Amino acid sequence: MNDNVLIQEWTGPYDGVPAFDKISVEAIGPAVEEAMKLNLAEIEAIANNTEAPTFENTIVAMESSGKPLSRVFAYYGIMSANVSSPEFRDVQAELAPKLSDFRSKISQNEKLFKRIKTVYDASQQTPLEPQAQRVVDLTYKQFEMNGANLNAEQKKRYAEINKELSSLYTDFGNNILHDEENYITYLTEDQLGGLADGFIKSAAKIAADKGQTGKYAITNTRSSMDPFLTYSTDRELRKQVWENYYSRGDNGDEYDNNEIIAKILQLRKERVGLMGYTNYAEWRLQDRMAKTPENAMNLMLAVWPAAIARVEEEVEDMQTVANELGDNITIEPWDYRYYAEKVRKKKYDLDSDEVKQYLQLDKLREAMFFVAGELFNYNFTPVPEGTVPVFQEDVNVWEVTDKDSGKHIGLWYLDPYARQGKRSGAWATTYRSSTSFKGKTNVLASNNSNFVKPAPGEAVLVSWDDAVTFFHEFGHALHFFSSDVTYPTLNGGVRDYTEFQSQLLERWLSTDQVINNYLVHYKTGEPIPASLIEKIKKAATFNQGFDTTEYLASALIDMKIHLADPSNIDVDKFERETLDELGMPKELPMRHRTPHFGHVFSGEGYATAYYGYMWADVLTSDASEAFKEAEGGFYDKDVAEKLVNYLFAPRNAMDPADAYRKFRGRDAKIEALMRDRGFPIN
Repeated sequence: MNDNVLIQEWTGPYDGVPAFDKISVEAIGPAVEEAMKLNLAEIEAIANNTEAPTFENTIVAMESSGKPLSRVFAYYGIMSANVSSPEFRDVQAELAPKLSDFRSKISQNEKLFKRIKTVYDASQQTPLEPQAQRVVDLTYKQFEMNGANLNAEQKKRYAEINKELSSLYTDFGNNILHDEENYITYLTEDQLGGLADGFIKSAAKIAADKGQTGKYAITNTRSSMDPFLTYSTDRELRKQVWENYYSRGDNGDEYDNNEIIAKILQLRKERVGLMGYTNYAEWRLQDRMAKTPENAMNLMLAVWPAAIARVEEEVEDMQTVANELGDNITIEPWDYRYYAEKVRKKKYDLDSDEVKQYLQLDKLREAMFFVAGELFNYNFTPVPEGTVPVFQEDVNVWEVTDKDSGKHIGLWYLDPYARQGKRSGAWATTYRSSTSFKGKTNVLASNNSNFVKPAPGEAVLVSWDDAVTFFHEFGHALHFFSSDVTYPTLNGGVRDYTEFQSQLLERWLSTDQVINNYLVHYKTGEPIPASLIEKIKKAATFNQGFDTTEYLASALIDMKIHLADPSNIDVDKFERETLDELGMPKELPMRHRTPHFGHVFSGEGYATAYYGYMWADVLTSDASEAFKEAEGGFYDKDVAEKLVNYLFAPRNAMDPADAYRKFRGRDAKIEALMRDRGFPIN
């Protein structure tokens, strides 16, 4: 038995759980290396099997391999995203090229691919049962897309490119983290104008933790920047915080990402060129719902004119308010959130801070559990403290069971608070997914957020947007828990589809059942007044110009920069000129400027795929209308059953377009999205 704890089988309750209390920087490197070695030995055994290739001895054998590596990656992922440290980042940088080599050894194993191709070719003549056929098709496609059909010389170059890219991705991510951790704005007592008490208290705590007692820290992350820009009355400070945030990775120093991006773009183009593709986007989108860059661009450009036209109206409203207040200014990007909030109050008499009083994190969590119970028949019960190891004291764990039968489904981990070494934003992840080909496995899933930890005894109050995000990420967790697939590969997702399920779950936050029972005042326990909810609903299309434009600008740049010739690309200039051509309003930035666009350049997950959120938005708006049209509304039992059976349970076991048609009876239509955003329908 290997004495490295990170490689060992998980023991303890609930079919075994990760030993998160045992993770250490010293153990992670050797564990990854040992697990890669074990996995390669398994792959070699499959590739060199002397028996004729069959589905069982090739595909099923591959699906069964790599268990120790999956376990180690659960720890590696936590150390990378939740509890990173400079020491771990050094290990990460050292491992990146080795992991790339490891992946290349599998994707370029000729004997292995020959066996896969034999099984694939046979299945084209005599199809297997649907899930088996799907896993064969996906496995073959994955190898083909990763260069398995290349000649020896091309394969060598392909592997070199991947190795180089893996190091560049790590550097890119670490540079952003550096700029997030090192550009902190410290405020004094007289600079707190407009800020809410809760925000001030947490800013004081963060400053004290950083050795600046008596000051107030505005960290360089979205969760700190956003409320500060919305409420601070100090325009100069707003400008400073805005500039810090939007220039991450773009400060002309050793942590600048522009050259790294140029190199990434060149290598990506060269790599897909080896396989005969004109550009990276064409290669990437072939197995997505969009299929081609043109389809994705057409969707974005269909919405773009309405979005920027709305921005013009929003800026006009803001300028009017600024003039009425006697603020002698022209709206700049660091003013947008501040004056938008004033317009919101004036137009809808809606005060975001008032709404916050009714949005307590704990109550929102209970609301999510209620929705999961109604739609999925799930029950969430807290796991007694100390039963399941956690990687940080603030993490809590719940057991998920079926409400009727009591059958165990899995565990849900929640890591809610921001801290040093944790990446910004919110995300969901799995430590173990559901499969049934070797007996049904339970699911270990987590949600991770960056809410500001309150002072002891204080409630965590969040914005409406943050509440929406909380529901969104929980949607991913429900997608994991409801998975009904046979083989591990089928748990993967089609990127422009996997955001759809989570975006859809956001809609239940504003249902009457949630509003009336869970949105209560944190001090008095009074339910949120109907008049305030009416204002929230009326204001739902408020600021859609800003929200849609800042997102679409990033998605369009992502696509266009990968369609461009990268040979002598000046990234800053490309971003500037492309935005000018698109008619980008000067009053707001892209949601993610290119130098810190981690979705696209700290890995390949969202590269030329950031459009996927809007693709998923079209599906979301259309699917929501299915509930609106149903007798029982958002809690209609028949539509909920179809939701689980066709939109959640299959994961990637069936083609997403087919699954959606089974749910809706037709393809999704863009009109529902335009209605949702209050945009005119041509």
